[in-house]
Amino acid sequence: MRIITISREFGSGGRELGRKIADVLGFDYYDKEIITTIAERINLTEGSVEHALDNHQWQTVPLTFRHSFVSPMIIQAPQINVLLEQKRVIEEIAKAGKNCVIVGRNADVLLHEEHPFNVFVCADMQTKINRCKERAELGEELGDKDIKRNINRIDKNRARARYMLADGSWGDRKSYHLIINTSEWKDVSAIAPHVASLAEAFFENNNL
Repeated sequence: MRIITISREFGSGGRELGRKIADVLGFDYYDKEIITTIAERINLTEGSVEHALDNHQWQTVPLTFRHSFVSPMIIQAPQINVLLEQKRVIEEIAKAGKNCVIVGRNADVLLHEEHPFNVFVCADMQTKINRCKERAELGEELGDKDIKRNINRIDKNRARARYMLADGSWGDRKSYHLIINTSEWKDVSAIAPHVASLAEAFFENNNL
């Protein structure tokens, strides 16, 4: 089984890159599908699940998977149910034994024992702002300052989520096999064949 995880800064094009890599390799692709599964299992709307995870409402709860002791009261918290269900879904994806690309959700940490090829996608702030503008739906256009504020908020939450799951910092180069700066790439998907080739070499080198 071969797993590629894509961690990314908001607006860097990581989701687009991940989907294209999956297409190039013929791998299964998981992104929004994880949200859908969680929502079905705990009887919430997809919007509610995504809001809880992306805004990390559970950050106020003193829980970390790095500790062996977890309070029963904490486990019963609704926000934690969403987080724990996400963990189960990602682990079940791995147990299915199919080659896949997983975007976000700290899959690189949760599936560490499966030896995934871990990619981190980043870009300079103006590139991320421009990409967000290009992909904004009609009526949702924001100014540069508001977009920058949203990018910083989302990335800060992703860093906090990473801290809850494992030692090391989100975006730390030691945690990934490949870091890609998409700032100079108008078409992020053009990078995909090269990343796919490097990932295949990684898997072959490790007999995966």
